[in-house]
Formats: sequence, structure tokens, C-alpha cells
Amino acid sequence: MSKSLVFVSGASSGIGLALVRAQPFDDARTIDISRRGGAGCEHFAADLADPAEWRRVDELFDREIPGFAGERVIFIHSAGTLEPIGYAGEVDAGEYLRNVLLNSAAPQVLGDAFLRAVAKGNTNAWLIFISSGAASSVYEGWTSYGAGKAAVDQWVRAAGAEQDRRGGGCRVLSVAPGVVATEMQEQIRAMPTSAFPEVGKFVALHQSGELRDPAIVAGDLWALLDGGHANGAVLDLRDPEE
Repeated sequence: MSKSLVFVSGASSGIGLALVRAQPFDDARTIDISRRGGAGCEHFAADLADPAEWRRVDELFDREIPGFAGERVIFIHSAGTLEPIGYAGEVDAGEYLRNVLLNSAAPQVLGDAFLRAVAKGNTNAWLIFISSGAASSVYEGWTSYGAGKAAVDQWVRAAGAEQDRRGGGCRVLSVAPGVVATEMQEQIRAMPTSAFPEVGKFVALHQSGELRDPAIVAGDLWALLDGGHANGAVLDLRDPEE
């Protein structure tokens, strides 16, 4: 039996894919929860912007976690979207709804499902969310994205405190990785200033070579499991103390 059971959402690209490739455990079963797959591990196909799919992920956790007898269970929620980039009230309403569901609602629902499944088992567990500096800074054109990340950060603070009070076996963290060289950054640099006024900042970061390598970011994220951070901590990898 594998010693580690690892779930990564959004592992078909970006930070999620880098996390699967940098997975540090010698004997681990890794499951990618995403629409497309392609991470080179088990793939559980799910569109996490569709509430009907959340129950299927809940069932996955409930099927795989309670009877797991290994050393650790980990869920890193990396799935997210910037689309539609543009001002609230001026973008496509359907795309805006998908953004809210994926960035704001899905992390809370899936986090709740994971904690419930972990409580039925007897193993160490980690629940880590990929956040963003947009959770605390204003970026015009990222209205829903920033609100979603802020919601995740606050959920983590509260859920971490709850786990400590109940003596739960899950450590909950939220982590902003900084500006990373992913497809999302390519999307940002292609936007007109009318939709995203700060596009020049991200173009300049790219031109000056300041975007972080996803592989390095993934290594830093995995290292947090040994960092002794308080339950419910909201961290920023750009902070040298993290």
C-alpha cells in the first residue's frame, strides 16, 4: 500500500502540474482532479466550476480516504481561473458565474468534503490552497478572482482554528506563490489596458525575468509540510520568513 495519498486539483497545467511533477514522496498515489488531465498520474475528470461535479469529488474523498492506512493524506487545491478578465458589470455574465463558482465556492465546498472524509480516517492530513496577492490588493479587472482568493484565505483561517479546537488531524494552509511563469501569466500579458489597467506591471516583470519557475515554486510548496506553520496560516512565498 502507498504511504501517501495525494490529491491535486487543476494539475493539467500551471502550478498544479508542477506540484505533481515535484511530488516528493517515494511511495505515493497521486490523483489529479481536473477537466483535461495529462499530469502523468491518475486522473479524476471533473469540471470544478460545475456544482454538480462537487458531489462526485466528495464521493471520491469519501471512497479513498477513510480506509487509507498510510502515513499521510494531502489535498492541494490549485484549480482556478482569471476569466473573464474585465470590469464587473461589463463582462459575460455566464463566464463571471463560472469564475465565482470555481474561485469562491468550490474551494470551500471541496475543503469541507475533504475535512469530513479525513475525520473518518486515522492518518495525518494536509489541506493546502493556492492563494494570491490579489486576495489583499486591488486589481481592476480581477474583481471576482481577488474576491475568491480573499474568501479562501478567510476560510482557511477559520477552518484551521476549528481543527485545532476539535483536535482534528488536518493542517490547513493558504499560500500565495508570487508571480509564476504559467499560462495564466501569458493570458494576463495579452490583455488590453481597457480590461486590465495594470497589464504593464506584469509585462515588465516578465521582461525583467522576475517570474518564478513553477518547478521551484512547487518545491517551496511541498517544503511547507515540514515548516511547522500554525494551523490556519495564510502564507506568502515572497516573504523570506516563510
